[in-house]
Amino acid sequence: MHPMKKTSYLLYLIVILSILTSCSNTEKLLKSTDYEAKYNAALKYYNEERYSPARQLFENLMLYYRGNEHAEDIAWYYAQSLLKSTYYYTAAYQFKTFSKRYPYSNRAEDAVFLSAYCKYMDSPSYTHDQTTTKEAITELEQFADRYPQSTHIPEVNAYLDELRNKLMQKDYEIAYGYYNTESYRAAVVALTNFISEYPESPHREEAMYYIIKAGYQYAINSREDKMKERLQQVINNFDKFATTFKNSKHMSDCQTIYNNSKAMLLKLDTQNSN
Repeated sequence: MHPMKKTSYLLYLIVILSILTSCSNTEKLLKSTDYEAKYNAALKYYNEERYSPARQLFENLMLYYRGNEHAEDIAWYYAQSLLKSTYYYTAAYQFKTFSKRYPYSNRAEDAVFLSAYCKYMDSPSYTHDQTTTKEAITELEQFADRYPQSTHIPEVNAYLDELRNKLMQKDYEIAYGYYNTESYRAAVVALTNFISEYPESPHREEAMYYIIKAGYQYAINSREDKMKERLQQVINNFDKFATTFKNSKHMSDCQTIYNNSKAMLLKLDTQNSN
């Protein structure tokens, strides 16, 4: 065997043996009734950044030490071990529980913040369900209201911006999805609501453009007694678009829709006058 490969293999064996030994020691400690030794080992693992065995031992200790001298430390380090092991959902719950159980602790503020932070970290991409995102926003806003002078406020504001942008993107994709599936009436309603909800959105131009396109398709496929009113709404929406985005890349397409709408209105008026 090549000397370098042999060295790598030996290192690999050492790492594996170390892990196995650590697991064995942790199993023994979990079964032990020497709670002080268990507590000291959990702290040692935590300080060595070995969060998996630390997490197991702190969880094991929580029931035994409930209300005792080490209870607050155990609850804190258990939540921290979960966070550092990226178990964000459970960590959020433990930090929230900590803040309620120890409201006068000097760690209470950080616990409230970290509960919200864990929800932020657990928030999925905008293509998935955004329940956790909304929960994170609520908790971050509540933290900012409760601790307006906190050193965490700049972080909180940055997280809120990111999460709100995620919701905005999700809402736009849903609204555009109605247009894409030819549900034109629903598209007009959803895109109009989107603009109302997010007036400064970078998607505003696109949303107004698709309102015109969807509105036109909705109008020309309507009953004749409804068509005139709906075509007029297309014209009104074009006027808003042309005023707001006069140099839009979509202007030519919108102008064509506007001209067609005017022509159809004139035809309807002519038919009705005869």
